Amino acid sequence: MPKVSTALPLFDHEVVERSRRVEQRVGLSRTAIYRLRLRGEFPAPIRLTPKTIGWRASEVTNWIDERQRVR
Repeated sequence: MPKVSTALPLFDHEVVERSRRVEQRVGLSRTAIYRLRLRGEFPAPIRLTPKTIGWRASEVTNWIDERQRVR
């Protein structure tokens, strides 16, 4: 059975990824991502509902690309 994506489409073909997907993509725990966000070193999430957040996939991809360039 194929895996179902947790990404949600947004305006202008942008995709919003939920926390679990972002954790998988960047290889960091929720706590590590939260700490990086507090220091301004990780993209800010967007509020989807009062209790739900997500990240623009393009911003997460840019963050990953930037980390690779720094290495």
